[in-house]
Amino acid sequence: MALDERAFFTEKPETRPGRYQCPKCRRTGEYPIRWIRRVKRDRPPNGADEADKAKFAKLRDYLLRVDDEVTCSTCGRKFEIPSQHSLMFVDQLSGLPNAENLEREIAEAAGDEEAPAESKPAIPARFTRKSTGWR
Repeated sequence: MALDERAFFTEKPETRPGRYQCPKCRRTGEYPIRWIRRVKRDRPPNGADEADKAKFAKLRDYLLRVDDEVTCSTCGRKFEIPSQHSLMFVDQLSGLPNAENLEREIAEAAGDEEAPAESKPAIPARFTRKSTGWR
């Protein structure tokens, strides 16, 4: 008889931040998302047959998302988290670069010391005068 998948893993709850955009108000915010981290045990459980041992050799650590919805911090409406991010392998997460480090490395590779801020054109005087109201 085949063993349940959870017999091969140790589970720990975990909270990680996630950036999502509310479909109602279109504001992006960072929300705490609950995950379960499943870590592969060091050896197969007792009573495992040859098929279970072969399956155990191929297993990897992964994160499984618990939360399906979050509440928007601006408008208060609940919205669904995209489902393509419901399972993530831990070994793929460790190699991802940090957004700040990535921007800094790109600027260094381009030869820029400090990324220059884009200069905006001056606003014409007719838009900066104080209005006198309706006549």
